[in-house]
This record gives sequence, structure tokens and C-alpha cells, in this order.
Amino acid sequence: MKNLYSTTAHATGDGRNGHVSSDDGIIDLDVRTPVELGGNGGATNPEQLFAAGYAACFHSALRLVAQSAGVNTADSAVSATVHLGQTDAGGFGIGVELDVSLPHATPEQAREVVEQAHQVCPYSNATRNNIDVGLSVV
Repeated sequence: MKNLYSTTAHATGDGRNGHVSSDDGIIDLDVRTPVELGGNGGATNPEQLFAAGYAACFHSALRLVAQSAGVNTADSAVSATVHLGQTDAGGFGIGVELDVSLPHATPEQAREVVEQAHQVCPYSNATRNNIDVGLSVV
């Protein structure tokens, strides 16, 4: 792979109850265990950050492939839902649901470009065959 961009983020403190920052200072956030997992909440968490990154990346890939196919992406949107769960082996894993809205495309066009975007998106390529990723056109 030819690197086109690299970035570094750091985690300090107490893991899920710590702090994350990027080398350029753009990310500078406390992280907290969500209430649903027995924490205090009140700050972002790794699953929210992953969901935001995946949604933005997939939306870019979607717009790229849709433009090549002549599909209108006006008012398009992607929502990523990340699920954290316990594996059968006793560890933890994540799953993702991507809900894509392409209001100016036919259902067939939307399904086709969503599948193509799933082949192009770096997050999709990184997670393929590692976690469950569901794709829905809404």
C-alpha cells in the first residue's frame, strides 16, 4: 500500500475513562465509559468515535462511486450504528450497521452504489471478514 496520509492519536489516563488527543491538537477529548456499561457517561467513547469515522468515510466513498455512476447524491446521508458486545470466547467485539439515504436515486441505483462504496471505503476494507457490517438503504 502506498501511504497517502498518516495521523497519530494518543490515549492517556484510565483507558475508557481517560483522554484522547491527536498530534495536531484537533482531537482533544475526554472519554468515558457509557452509563449503559456501568460508567458515568458524560463524554464520548471509542464506539462513538468509530461510528463517526465510519459514517464520514463511507459517505465519501458513496459520493465517489455515485458520481462515477451518474447517481445524484444531493441530500445523501450515512448513519453508522456501532454495537459493542461480548464474544463467545469471553472477549469483546463490535458490529456495525450502516444506514444510507440517497433520496434522489432509485432503489436499484442506491443498492448498487452502496455495495460499490462498501468495496471502496477504507473502513469497510479494514473490517471486512473481521466484524459484521450490515448495509441498509433507508
